[in-house]
Amino acid sequence: MQKDGSVVRVLPNKVGETMKSIEKVEKFAQLNDFVADRVYHLSGEGAFEVLAQARKLEKLGKKIIHLEIGEPDFETPERVKNKAIQAIQAGHTHYVPSSGLDDLKEAVTTYMKKTRGVNVDPEEVVITPGAKPVIFLTFLMLLQPGDEVIYPNPGFPAYRSIIDFAGAKAVPLPLLEENEFRVDTNELKSLITSKTKMLVLNSPHNPTGSRLLAEDLEAIAHVAIDEDLMVFTDEVYSEIVYDGDHVSILQYPGMKERTVLLDAFSKTFAMTGWRLGYAVLPRELAGYLSLLVTNSNSCTCTFTQMAGAEALLFERNSVQNMTNEFRRRRDFLFDRISKIEGVQIVKPNGAFYYFPNIKSFGLTSREMAAYLLQEAGVALLPGTCFGEQGEGYLRISFSNSMENISEAMDRIELALKRLKA
Repeated sequence: MQKDGSVVRVLPNKVGETMKSIEKVEKFAQLNDFVADRVYHLSGEGAFEVLAQARKLEKLGKKIIHLEIGEPDFETPERVKNKAIQAIQAGHTHYVPSSGLDDLKEAVTTYMKKTRGVNVDPEEVVITPGAKPVIFLTFLMLLQPGDEVIYPNPGFPAYRSIIDFAGAKAVPLPLLEENEFRVDTNELKSLITSKTKMLVLNSPHNPTGSRLLAEDLEAIAHVAIDEDLMVFTDEVYSEIVYDGDHVSILQYPGMKERTVLLDAFSKTFAMTGWRLGYAVLPRELAGYLSLLVTNSNSCTCTFTQMAGAEALLFERNSVQNMTNEFRRRRDFLFDRISKIEGVQIVKPNGAFYYFPNIKSFGLTSREMAAYLLQEAGVALLPGTCFGEQGEGYLRISFSNSMENISEAMDRIELALKRLKA
C-alpha cells in the first residue's frame, strides 16, 4: 500500500524475484561479516570518549573544564609556523622519499646527539605522519602470532591494541604506586618466557607522569641483552622533565642495536595537529619500516617536515618555557591534591599528568570520572582507560590554564567532600 492508500499489485511471477532481492539486500547489509577478525582486537582511546561526553554537556549549557586530553595548551612556535608557510609558498608540496627529507633526518641526528649523547646516522631515521604510525608499523614489522610482548600497565592504550592486532600476546607489566610507577626489574624478569620477543618502555610515562631513572634503565638494558629482547622505547615526553635530565635506554652499551626509539613533535613543540614523528632504529630495520611507510602513507607531508627540522634545530627556548609553565602547574596541583582527604598521589617527574589514587571513595574509576563530570563539571579520565592496573585511579591532565586548573580543583574538592559525607 502506498502513502495515498492505493494498493500496488505484484504479479505472481515477480514475487519470487522480489523476495530474492530483499534477501540479497539483507544479507549484504550484514557488513560485519566482511570485517577481518583482527580488526576486533583494536580498541579506541578513552580520552576521546570522555571528550564526546563533555561536549554533549556543554551543548546543554554546562560549563566543563577539560583536564582529559593530553595535548599542550600552547601554540606552535611562530618560527615553526612561518617555516611551513614559506615552504608551501616556495612550492614544497610534492612527494618526498618515504623515509623522510634528508634535512629533517639530519636534524634528528643532531638532536639525538644533543639530547641523548647518541650518535645516529640519517639512514637510521624514518619520518612518519605522527607518533602512532611508528607504533603501528613497528609492531607489524616485528611481531608474529605467538610472540609475547611485555608492555607497561597502566600504559598508553595503543600498545595493547596493536600488539593484539598483530596477533601477538600482550603481557602486562604492572607499574605500581608503591614503586612510583617505575618498572620493577624483578617483576619484569618473572614475565619473560621463551616466547618473549619485545619489551615496550615509555618514559616519561603516560598516564602516571613517572620517569625511569638511570639505574632503572641500566638494569633493564642488562635484562634485554641477557634475554635477547628487542626494546621499543616511547620517548615522546622526553623534553617535559621536571627533576633531573631525560635518560634513554638507547644510551646504554649494546642497546642501539636492539632498540626502536619513538619520538615526535606533538608534545615537545605543541604540534599535535601537524602529525609528525620519527623512529630511530637499526639501519637494517629502517629499510623495512620505510617500506611499510611506502605501502601505507607513501610519505610524510613535505612542508610539515621542513617545519619539524626548524623546531629541532632552533626552538630550545620555547620548549624550556613550556616545561617551566608545566612545572609551575604541577607544583600547584601537588599542594592542592595533597590536601584532599582520601586522595593519594605520587608527584610526577615528567609529562603533564597526575594519576591520583581514589580507592578510598568506594567507586570504580569510571564511576568516579562520571561523577566528577556530572557533579563538578570537570572532565578527567578513568585510570582503566590505560589498562586494568589503572583501576582505582584517575588521570588528570594539567595541560590547561592555571585559572582553569584552580577552578577545577575547587570543584573537585567540593564534590569529593559531598561524596565523603
